Amino acid sequence: MPAGRLRSRGMQIVSQQDANTTSEALVRLNHVSFKYASSDQDALSDICLEVNEGDFVGVIGPSGAGKTTLASVLSGAVPHHSGGEFRGACIVGGLDTCDVRLTDVVRVVGSVLQDIDAQMVAANVEDEMLYGLENFGVPHDRIMDRLKSALETVGISDLLHREISTLSGGQKQKVAIAAILALQPRVMVLDEPTAALDPASSRMVFDVLRNLNEHEHLTVIVIEQKVALLAKYCRRIAVLNKGSIALYGTPQEVFSRSEELRRIGVDCPRVTRVSNKLRAESLISEKSAYLTSLEAIEGISSLVRGAGACGKSVGIAPKRSKEVQSAQAQLAQTEATDPLLVFDHVNFSYGPHAASVSDICLQVRPGELVGIIGQNGAGKTTVTKLMNGLLKPDSGRVVICGLDTASCKTSQIAHYVSTLFQNPDHQICKNTVLEEIAFSLELIGVSHEEALARAGDAVRYFSLPPDASPFTLSRGQRQIVALASTVITNPKVLILDEPTSGLDYRECMVVMRAVCAAREEGCGVVMVCHDMEVASDFATRLVVMGDGHILADGDPIELFGKAELMQAACVAPPQIMGVSLKLAQELSPSYKGVCEVSDLVRVTEGLVK
Repeated sequence: MPAGRLRSRGMQIVSQQDANTTSEALVRLNHVSFKYASSDQDALSDICLEVNEGDFVGVIGPSGAGKTTLASVLSGAVPHHSGGEFRGACIVGGLDTCDVRLTDVVRVVGSVLQDIDAQMVAANVEDEMLYGLENFGVPHDRIMDRLKSALETVGISDLLHREISTLSGGQKQKVAIAAILALQPRVMVLDEPTAALDPASSRMVFDVLRNLNEHEHLTVIVIEQKVALLAKYCRRIAVLNKGSIALYGTPQEVFSRSEELRRIGVDCPRVTRVSNKLRAESLISEKSAYLTSLEAIEGISSLVRGAGACGKSVGIAPKRSKEVQSAQAQLAQTEATDPLLVFDHVNFSYGPHAASVSDICLQVRPGELVGIIGQNGAGKTTVTKLMNGLLKPDSGRVVICGLDTASCKTSQIAHYVSTLFQNPDHQICKNTVLEEIAFSLELIGVSHEEALARAGDAVRYFSLPPDASPFTLSRGQRQIVALASTVITNPKVLILDEPTSGLDYRECMVVMRAVCAAREEGCGVVMVCHDMEVASDFATRLVVMGDGHILADGDPIELFGKAELMQAACVAPPQIMGVSLKLAQELSPSYKGVCEVSDLVRVTEGLVK
C-alpha cells in the first residue's frame, strides 16, 4: 500500500502488507479494520475476505456486529464519507478504494442502503431512475431501455410515474434496487434488501439477484437476516461477530452449527433445526443438513419410506408455541369482553388512481395479538394509520376504546393507542435514550420527574444505554428504543408495523417478549408482519389482506393451510408448516397441523421408530 494515503474527513489510513491474496478475486479485503471517530472500539477488526467474480455471498450476524460498516467499506463510503481510522486495504475490480475517487468505486460496486429513504433523491420513480443514469453519462438513446429493463426485472413497471411519497416501504425498496441495476455494476452490495418486503417479493428479489448472478455474472454480496433465503440462494455465508468473521463457508457448513450460531446471536433456517435434531437422534447421517423446504420434504420422506411407515400415523397432537397457548387460555376466559378496536365498513383512499382500502371490518379484543399479513401495497400500513387517527376514514367508522377517531383529536387517541412505526427513526427525536423513552410519558401528561423514573426502569428492562444518543445505536437497538417508548405508556391498543424487520434473533426475542408481556396485561395488539415465522409463533389471530381488502380473518394455522389464500395474498406459510402440509398430503396424516420444529421431529421419530 503506497505511502501518502488519502486523509480526509478526519480519516486516518494505516497501511498493512497485502497477504493471502489471489489475483482473480474481484473483491479483496486485506486485514481491514475500521474505527469510527466517535468510538473507542473497532467496528471492524482484521477482516480478510475474498470474493471472486460471479460469487453469491450472504452476510449475517447480530446487531452491532459490523455488517453495515462492512457494506460501507465495500461501497467506498468508508473511508470517503466516514470519519475515523481505516487500516488495511479494500480492492474492488482492481481499484484500491483509498486511492481512487468514490465515483470510480461506484462504477464497479452498486450499493443498496439499509435506510431506503436516505437513498432516494427524487420526487417520483422515473426521476429517481434517471438520476443515476444521467449522472453516469449513459448515452440518451440507451437510457430508456435500461430504465424499463430494470423496472421489469424487479417487477415494478407499473410504478414508473408514481410519487415516491405514495409508495409503501417495500415498493421503495424495489425502486432502489432497480435504480442500481440500471447502472449495470459488476458487484452489488445490498444491506437488508428484503427487510420491508412481503415473502413473495423477498423471493422475487433473490430470484432476480440469482438470475443476474448466473446469467450476467453479477457478483452479489447481501446482508440479510432472513436466513432461509440465504440458505437457498447463496453459495457462501459469512458470519460476523463483534467486528470479525466468526464463520465462513457453504450454507451447509455454517447453518449446521446451530448451537454456535445461537451463542453468537443469529438463527438458522427452521428446517435446518429439524435436521440438526434428527442428526442428534442418530436418525440421519452426520453430513446431512436440510437447507430448504424441498430438502426437508425429500429427506424426511426418504426416512419414513425407508422405515416402511408411509401412510401410517402416530398419536402426537401438534401444538402452537407456548406463547400462543398461554394467550389462547387467557382469551378463553375473557371472550365476552367488549372490543377495544372496531372497524365498521371503513373505506379510505389517498386520491384518484392511488392506494386505498375498502370495506374493512375488524375487531380486536383485550389480550389478542392480531397479525396482519399480505403483499406490499395491500393496505396494511394504511389500516394501522386509520387505527391511531393519523388518517380519518372517508366512510365507515373506526372506534378506539369508545372514541370515534373521525371526531377526536390524535392527542386524545394517543392516551389509548401507541404505535411502533416501520422505521424507528420516524419517531425518535431526543438526545438520549432516557429522554426519548420519558418523552412518550410526558406527551400524555406524566410529570417530568415521574417520566424519567419510569423511563429508567424501562432502560434497565431492555438493557439500553441511558445516556447514549439513539442515533448512534444500531438499527435494531433503535427499534427497541422506539418499542420501549410505545409500551411504557401502558396503552390499551398497541400497533406494531413490522416490529421485527431487520432485527437479529436476540433482538427479535426481546421485542416479542415485551409485546407478549403487554398482551398478557390485557393490551390488544395489532402487528403488521412479513415474517411468517413470527406470525405463527405469536399471533392469536390472523388477518390476511390483498388489494386493500380483508381476504380472510381467523386462526393462523387454519389460514396458513389454505394454499389459494396464501397465493392470493402473495405470502407463503411458515417453513415448518409448509413442510408439514406437504408431508401430510404425501406421507402421513400425522403431519397435519404441525407448525413447531419439535413436533415435526417427534412425528418423524414416532413413525420411524
